[in-house]
Amino acid sequence: MSELRDQLAKLSSAEDFLNLLGVPYDEHVVQVNRLHILKRFHDYLKRSPDLDSLDDAELRIRYVTLLTQAYNDFVTSDAVTEKVFKVFHQAMGVSHVGLDKISRPGATAEG
Repeated sequence: MSELRDQLAKLSSAEDFLNLLGVPYDEHVVQVNRLHILKRFHDYLKRSPDLDSLDDAELRIRYVTLLTQAYNDFVTSDAVTEKVFKVFHQAMGVSHVGLDKISRPGATAEG
């Protein structure tokens, strides 16, 4: 594993990643969207070809580019619009409750 990847593996917060990679950020944007930024960064990394073939200098450039892109997604938009997590992909207001699950307060199963 590369030295950069070793360093990144020890990080836990969005601020840690942004600081290590030298990506400037607005604290408010990160406070509101930290998990979304990290998830989007992870998604960008998964779609990035040839990461294993890059040396540390090239890898740092790629990581900075992708983390900046992930961060900027939430500077110009919001979590609901970006739909990073599965819950946001579910149709709004669409749910199903079967009639057998509905009861009146105080009613028994027998009626």
